[in-house]
Amino acid sequence: MNKITKFLQSFGPGIFAIGYTIGTGSVTSMIVAGNNFGMDLLWVLFFSCLFSGVLIYVSGTYYLSTGETALYAVKKHLPLGNIIGIAIIAAVGIGQWNSLIGILGITSNVIYEVLSINFPAIEGHKYSVVLGIALLVIGIFYTLLIKGNYSVFEKLLALFVSMMGLSFIFTLFFVFPLPSDVINGLVPKIPKVDNAGILIAAFVGTTMAAATFLSRPLFIQGKGWTKADFKVQRNDAIISALLIFTISGAIMAVASGSLFGKGNEITHVLDMSAALEPSVGKFAVSIFFVGTLSAGLSSIFPCLMIVPLMLGDYNSGKLDVSSTRFKVITGVASILALSVPLFGFNPIKGQIFTQVFNVFALPLVVLCFLILWNRKDAGLPSNRWLTNLILVGAIVFSLIIMVNGLMDIFG
Repeated sequence: MNKITKFLQSFGPGIFAIGYTIGTGSVTSMIVAGNNFGMDLLWVLFFSCLFSGVLIYVSGTYYLSTGETALYAVKKHLPLGNIIGIAIIAAVGIGQWNSLIGILGITSNVIYEVLSINFPAIEGHKYSVVLGIALLVIGIFYTLLIKGNYSVFEKLLALFVSMMGLSFIFTLFFVFPLPSDVINGLVPKIPKVDNAGILIAAFVGTTMAAATFLSRPLFIQGKGWTKADFKVQRNDAIISALLIFTISGAIMAVASGSLFGKGNEITHVLDMSAALEPSVGKFAVSIFFVGTLSAGLSSIFPCLMIVPLMLGDYNSGKLDVSSTRFKVITGVASILALSVPLFGFNPIKGQIFTQVFNVFALPLVVLCFLILWNRKDAGLPSNRWLTNLILVGAIVFSLIIMVNGLMDIFG
């Protein structure tokens, strides 16, 4: 574990990309997708990770080339940049805070389910216990945020990501889909069932998260990388995208191999355990729960930080993790995060619903990066035709997914 943690730490900002991307929203979406559609949505995951990896690379390379962070550059160089920057902050902030609400809800319920197995006496007090757990978890993370620094955040995320990745990949050894199902899953198609568009939008919203690309330059700044680290930045982007695809694909594959076609309905956290247990056994289910818990904990940090980070980016292009504004806004986010356990919402449905919002800001963010990436005399790489082609594909892809999600929501 120590060697794996050191390996992950060597890639630095990529840890935050994985933390933003693979949370309980991603776990929930992958499980529900595998349960309902088998491997049929693997193509969505593939394209999401491809576009996400390129955008991570573009945002990092742009910063190393120009010294400008994302929103600061939008405000400085784009027509109506002030308005566009504020719109992005509002849209991404709402989406990430919605995700945070779902993440804390599922994380608290996962801890409760584990405790209830060992302490049956608490089963009649689920609401108060879940709320107490949520308060404890968010309180610890908020304390760490206001007293820590970039290095501390990176080390904690490396630990959670290590546990998460090992847990989900280990579980895959117990159950896996047929190779033919995996190959067929890479063929683009939208299942002809109700609400498929909403699930796919949630899928893309959590895997191709705009917050990941916007915050990338800030975390590179915190890491202290310079123009001499172009190659390191590129490798970091590639590794993070590959890990996102591998871990997310493992979750979908486990759900597909053990649940697909059996008529299970995933509506509660315990449903995931009960449905998996006959196929993989209690030990593997416990490991899977460790992965789910680690996924939730690894996403709380980035989601709490995103709004003050974007504001610091927009105003000055600097990484802000110590100002009064940072402490106040993360405090507000911590309070909002308690919505699911406080009001007793269903955490599974709540998580999928909140992930849908993340896809709405995506086309605008990708368009901004495409424009900035093609600035003249900015010291950017000269051969950009392939990245431009992929960025255009990312805009088209995100628009199609967004429209399909909207049609399902209002239809």
